[in-house]
Amino acid sequence: MGLDKHVHTLGTYMKQRYGSKIHKLTIDAAFTCPNRDGSLGLGGCTFCNVSSFSAEHGSKASVAEQLAMGKQRRGSKEKRYMAYFQAYTSTYDEYAVLKDKYQQAMDVSDIVGLCVGTRPDCVPDDVLELLVSYQQEGMEVWLELGLQTAHASTLKKINRGHDFEAYRDTVVRARALGIKVCTHLILGLPGETPEHAQQTLDLVLDAGVDGIKLHPLHVVENSTMAKQWRADRLPLWDLDKYVSTACDLIRRTPAEVVFHRVSAYARPPELLAPDWCGDKWLAMNAIVENLAANGGQATALTERRIAVAQG
Repeated sequence: MGLDKHVHTLGTYMKQRYGSKIHKLTIDAAFTCPNRDGSLGLGGCTFCNVSSFSAEHGSKASVAEQLAMGKQRRGSKEKRYMAYFQAYTSTYDEYAVLKDKYQQAMDVSDIVGLCVGTRPDCVPDDVLELLVSYQQEGMEVWLELGLQTAHASTLKKINRGHDFEAYRDTVVRARALGIKVCTHLILGLPGETPEHAQQTLDLVLDAGVDGIKLHPLHVVENSTMAKQWRADRLPLWDLDKYVSTACDLIRRTPAEVVFHRVSAYARPPELLAPDWCGDKWLAMNAIVENLAANGGQATALTERRIAVAQG
């Protein structure tokens, strides 16, 4: 595919550290979300249907059992892995419960670290200290924060339940402890333009970040957005607009920032629209072509700095 030639990818980062490819295994540890259980709100974010991205959603298997099943699907035993706590808000529980579930993953011999996906407003200091303890044991640790956008009006529109300052606060606390932060951004949220996405990225870079995940907005079954889409009240970006915007963001990003993902897809029947999000490689191949033709990560920033230095 060639993405590594133009983007500082997680695959490249991990291979440089461990000398071989490290595979991610997703885990649904039966967490919930304050935006679903009534603590903050009900119904969740308007785009959310976790079953669309978590193959294990609803599984009653333990963390260790899910990891074993994930490795079996991968085939070869000659591999090492990252445990990815993906579904819902994976820091939203009692400290003892979190520690038990994280430790189940850490106790698996070929696990080299963990990624913990969560909301910016659900990361207390004791959880950060717990993650630091794994890092001090030599484990690779990433805190993945679902920001989606920095714009207050959009956050309210999608029922996110937090603001950008909550995100900034968690980033500052996490990175002060040496924990790497990966920020999730959704391009094409209701009412947003490519300029909104650029403004969000600039604010994220200003706050400090170690990794980024880019996602196109796509509509999945059993989400609030599904109702809006069926009522023809939800315009969606086409492939060209997503690709051009994603590539612009990649070029604006400093070379040391790691891209964990530059696109995403969903499978029918969960996926309702747009159709191009049902093809795993369509956006990826188009992004590689754009970057090859117009420059890759940090190219535009580097050229701008050179021009400024030359007067």
